[in-house]
Amino acid sequence: MIPSGRWSASPVVCFNESSTQLLAETREPLPAGPGRPRREDYEYVRAGTRNLFLTCEPKRGWRHVAITQRRTMQDFAQQMRWLVDEAYPDAPVVRLVLDNLNTHRVASLYEAFPPREARRIAKRLEFHYTPTHGSWLNMAEMEFSVLARACLRGRNPDAESLVVRQCWIDG
Repeated sequence: MIPSGRWSASPVVCFNESSTQLLAETREPLPAGPGRPRREDYEYVRAGTRNLFLTCEPKRGWRHVAITQRRTMQDFAQQMRWLVDEAYPDAPVVRLVLDNLNTHRVASLYEAFPPREARRIAKRLEFHYTPTHGSWLNMAEMEFSVLARACLRGRNPDAESLVVRQCWIDG
């Protein structure tokens, strides 16, 4: 649910996704000490990847991150249903800024849902695509940049470690 307070009848929401590697330690890191940084071994165990879907409304300072196994048309469609049904249930139209990825289409809704449900969701979304080589115009790209520097540094051994980090909680 979006934060309380005044909001536009047609909010402008930015959307993007990114993948991250899950890397586990092979040896326990040595803690930091006075004048000495924390020390990690160069070896690690690769534990797969996770996809991060980021939705933000820059004018409100609100963001939501969903962690999924994959980045398919069905996963995108589920995020769009969440957006119109849970995040903005009272908004007649949600203006969505996103890049030109092949899954970012109304067709994804029809791939994932029955036609009536797909149409219901599609009628509430207004897609605005960033130009090719202009994805930096999407504020969700900036959010990912900040979150990557603040939250994804170091190793995340599993998806739960991504959730535990406080900066991933809706803010």
